[in-house]
Amino acid sequence: MTSSVLPVAPTRGRLRPLGLDEVRITGGFWARRRHTNATATLDHCRAWMDRVGWTGNFRAAVEGRIHRDRRGREFADSEVYKLLEAMAWEAANGGGTPLDEKITALTDLVAPAQDPDGYLSTAFGRPGQPARYSDLEEGHELYCQGHLVQAGVAQARARGEGELTKIAERAADHVCSTFGPGGVEAVCGHPQIESALVELARLTGRQRYLDQAALFVDRRGHGTLAEGEFGRAYFQDDLPVRSATVLRGHAVRALYLAAGAVDVAVENGDDDLLAAVVRQWEAAVARRTYITGGMGSHHRDESFGDDFTLPPDRAYSETCAGVASVMLGWRLLLATGESRFADLLERTLFNVVAACSAEDGRSFFYANTLHRRQRGVAPPADLDSPRADSGLRAPWFAVSCCPTNVARTLAQLPAYLATADDEGVQLHQYADADIATSLPGGHGVALRVRTDYPSGGTVTVRIGRSPARSWTLSLRVPAWTAGATAWLVETEGVRRPVAPGTATVTRVFRPGDEIRLELPVAPRWIGADPRVDAVRGTVAVQRGPLVYCAESVDLPDGHDVDALRVDPSVAPQDGPGGPVTDTPGTDTVTTITTITTTTTTTVVVAGEIAVPTGQGDAAWPYEPLGRPAPRPTTPAGIVLVPYYSWANRGPSTMRVWLPTTAEARPEGPDGDGDGDVDVDVDGNVDRDSGTDTGR
Repeated sequence: MTSSVLPVAPTRGRLRPLGLDEVRITGGFWARRRHTNATATLDHCRAWMDRVGWTGNFRAAVEGRIHRDRRGREFADSEVYKLLEAMAWEAANGGGTPLDEKITALTDLVAPAQDPDGYLSTAFGRPGQPARYSDLEEGHELYCQGHLVQAGVAQARARGEGELTKIAERAADHVCSTFGPGGVEAVCGHPQIESALVELARLTGRQRYLDQAALFVDRRGHGTLAEGEFGRAYFQDDLPVRSATVLRGHAVRALYLAAGAVDVAVENGDDDLLAAVVRQWEAAVARRTYITGGMGSHHRDESFGDDFTLPPDRAYSETCAGVASVMLGWRLLLATGESRFADLLERTLFNVVAACSAEDGRSFFYANTLHRRQRGVAPPADLDSPRADSGLRAPWFAVSCCPTNVARTLAQLPAYLATADDEGVQLHQYADADIATSLPGGHGVALRVRTDYPSGGTVTVRIGRSPARSWTLSLRVPAWTAGATAWLVETEGVRRPVAPGTATVTRVFRPGDEIRLELPVAPRWIGADPRVDAVRGTVAVQRGPLVYCAESVDLPDGHDVDALRVDPSVAPQDGPGGPVTDTPGTDTVTTITTITTTTTTTVVVAGEIAVPTGQGDAAWPYEPLGRPAPRPTTPAGIVLVPYYSWANRGPSTMRVWLPTTAEARPEGPDGDGDGDVDVDVDGNVDRDSGTDTGR
């Protein structure tokens, strides 16, 4: 059995994805967020688009007043299309008739604005507007039509071909006619059309869509776009995709392009192109990715920084870049079967995608800083925020690409959990889920997954249906388990340690058999590569896949997080946890009252809080190195909370990377002269040996 309800449906590759009709998330961390997405976020997005006039643009285009009345940025159309895509996937999850009616109503608004030749844009091409494709660098026309195509594919796969799918096909035919061989030899400044065309080719079987996507990928990097304010690297138009060695330029554009290139490579059997994207992914993950999985360290151009340029307080880490990273990682996993791609996908889902939305699903982060120095100001509830950077989530933005991107990701999330191949079934992400699929020969397999992940590390897989032949159940053992021991327990009680990567059980399964994966979910110290200059002398805490942070609402006496110092020679410990209410936290540093609707585990670390001296700031913030006078401090057990949950309790300061209690001095105790306490990537502390550990 091959699912038809798939966001990504490659015709070849190492693994076959399981679709929304084969995987159902039934409880836990992601079920709560998906419920909020379905019951709150989708309607919230539609209401805001109506309020700020983005949906009204289509009516204005039909009525001939668009040149006067258009609202929003040049890419506002794409948000309507992403919402349509999200609603289609949610309808496939069981949203049913109410969502179908909403999709029809919104489609009926869009359809009349399409020109007879298939072109569709409310920002270009009509009287009083710029000409079609007159600003390929920033006009986003192909980008918007790409999202339209993705929405049409989603409707066809989720609910059967309808008017939205027909609109999408007409738009794609227009694109192929305009930019195909003998047409305009150019690309869009914002990649996205590439993946959309490949997915439409997979849906319809029409080769012209795949050929056009391949043409766009191969045209990129040959200088067809103008230099622009940020240079051609911003558009990935400085080097051909096959020649580039690292993801660079605008982070979302780079990741969307890479995803499209993987799609083209897989369908065309182009191993060289696939290898080029893997090479770029490897370099970006090793040198240009935050501990959260976030990508993009430049605010000015929303771009990747140079290697190891990862300042926590200036982390841009756009939510859309997180979504795009998930898209790329999933495609690479399907193509190669390598678990490392699922590892980053997991990290990004839990620490970027989950961090975007507030607990009620009605406000969002656009950028995801790792260090907030000043308490934020609550954005107005009735105005769209003009700024991407915010200390608190905003209900809407002048550029609101992130809310709809998260909405469509959560709606299709079950399709990221599991795959199959000729040998069996593979589990890549862990959530309470029911899975039913068929292996070759039509042999049915049904699994029930139950877990407390990520709060706990036990994942139990119960066999509900199985063929009377041997097959293989594979479970990803996350990379974060390195340095600890994970265990696989089979039905007979056989217990064996498993290393990071993939654990497999091959046998003739019977209904009722259980396989249990026990992952060592416990807080641990994390250190950064010393070339990440911005976080030298600091450590972070990770518990399972979750990155933790300190938040000022958990500190006594109104302290901010910059007053903290932690002692990495003392292992972090699990702290209290509980359901969230709107009750303020207590005034003790070792206790927390949360405000979310979920149960979450806090972490307590040993440290100290600087005591204000009352003398104010020094006249000059620099002084010769030496042994400074002891600074008054108060010992404290410092509470940390999951990073995804921060800023749910009002204005606060926050930081992920925490300074250590060791003071800087020329003859630092670790012998490297920087005066800090070195902690390696496995959490090993080098305090007294006189040499760096593993550096």
